[in-house]
Amino acid sequence: QPTHVVNRWIIGETARILMATDEALASYRFNDAAGGLYAFVWGKVCDWYVEFAKPLFDGPDAAETRATMAWVLDQSMILLHPFMPFITEELWGTTGKREKLLVHTDWPQLPATLIDRDAEREMTFVTTLIDDIRSARAQVHVPVGLKADLVATSLTEDARAAFQRNEVLIKRLARIDQVTEGPA
Repeated sequence: QPTHVVNRWIIGETARILMATDEALASYRFNDAAGGLYAFVWGKVCDWYVEFAKPLFDGPDAAETRATMAWVLDQSMILLHPFMPFITEELWGTTGKREKLLVHTDWPQLPATLIDRDAEREMTFVTTLIDDIRSARAQVHVPVGLKADLVATSLTEDARAAFQRNEVLIKRLARIDQVTEGPA
């Protein structure tokens, strides 16, 4: 079981999309299954998890993050296979040594207990904060390559703790240099 919040979060998101995909397929709502998978792979895995994982590859959580990344990518290929069989089969064969073809791989069975509400809450705070900072930077035309300073106002204790635990990720993805707390 991973210990880093980012890895716990993406594992929970993987379990959540499996449940949503299973439900959509059981109801013959193939468009909902495909749309949910698209949102998961592009929105959660590619937009967020890959970026969050990069700084973790250089630290004490590197082995855990590599294993989690490999697992999430494998689960993504399995879930996407009914919708994109040729592409996923090719990726399956080129991304590792496999015992069998993807088409012969069992459909995942992941328990709902993999969904970590605390990790989900913390990463929702982090992703929302980064999105808000990026939006504010765009509104005032801060150049993309320029690191800006951040003045945090009215942080709750939970928000302050979540910020401190994820400061490296937030600073990297939001292009922040210095962080200070100021009055509300």
